[in-house]
Amino acid sequence: MRIIVSGGGTGGHIYPALATVQRLKALEPDTEVLYIGSERGLEGSIVPKAGFKFKSLKVQGFHRSLSLDNFKTIYLFLKATREAKKYLVAFKPDVVVGTGGYVSGPVLYAAQQMGIPTVIHEQNSVVGVTNKFLARKVTKVGVAFPAALPAFKANLATIVGNPRAQEVVDGQGSFDWEKLGLVPDKPSVLVFGGSQGAIKINASMVEALPNFADKPYQVIFVTGSKRFDDVQQEMRTKNIVPADNVAVVPYISNMPQLMPRVSLVVGRAGATSLAEQTALGKPMILIPSPYVTNDHQTKNARSLANAGAAEMITEESLSGTTLFGTIDQLMTDEKQRQLMAEAAMKMGVPDAADQFIALIKSVIK
Repeated sequence: MRIIVSGGGTGGHIYPALATVQRLKALEPDTEVLYIGSERGLEGSIVPKAGFKFKSLKVQGFHRSLSLDNFKTIYLFLKATREAKKYLVAFKPDVVVGTGGYVSGPVLYAAQQMGIPTVIHEQNSVVGVTNKFLARKVTKVGVAFPAALPAFKANLATIVGNPRAQEVVDGQGSFDWEKLGLVPDKPSVLVFGGSQGAIKINASMVEALPNFADKPYQVIFVTGSKRFDDVQQEMRTKNIVPADNVAVVPYISNMPQLMPRVSLVVGRAGATSLAEQTALGKPMILIPSPYVTNDHQTKNARSLANAGAAEMITEESLSGTTLFGTIDQLMTDEKQRQLMAEAAMKMGVPDAADQFIALIKSVIK
């Protein structure tokens, strides 16, 4: 198979694409892959390090308000489409796959004009602008959340989950609890606000830290590398010393090894994180970011809360008191966590990469 994939800007678009082609290469080593990303996106550094051929296009997104810069956006889109056609002619793909982000627009639009089968993946409950545009002529759509299905024409979209989840489920290796000063045989809660950290989650956790002392569970508080020094300073200012059952760290590099071993996950409601946690059947406390497009994290979180897989705390109501109270209630109620885990597992797709690959193969002529 010869496949072009395109998705960029954020990890939420890049990692599902990489998970798909990495799994495809494992199943069919002769597969030829070309990744087309944007000049300024994270994919420019991530994809080549993963060992895939990479080409870039210059694109930018539309401003939601009236702006003369939108004329430049249109110009760049048309120019990128012409450039994408050159890559398509040279590579001769059997199929072109998009996982979102502005750059996938011209790539898949070019493929559609050339009669090449196209498949898009939508990671969120709310369909992104680019995928809405491409859906008019796309061959097939894979979605991670059932809530996204009504946005597409009947029989066009299929629930396949998020391919990134399969990497976590298949993750191998042990986790070194000693590095955290914790023990492996005690129930644990993981609190994190993403790789960069989340200011209000961090502030609420600092406020809550003294309450965790002597609890029958342990806490892993990941601040995000950018926020670690600020958290440490705030703890010093408030004379807070974490108890022996609490680890405060900037970052955990081997999260796929840790995630299966925790009893509760607290964090944002980004598509990739939710895919991983539902595939593993993890009870969740979700604090959706209000600063994302179309408030899609709130919709993601609500879909899990309605299914009984998560508790949701809005950023507006988040405080040390509400955060500690919700964590403590769940960490001292094993039966409730089990019910939430079962609900999460029903929403998860542990073989999502395989399901998405099957969908991709179904469109190849």
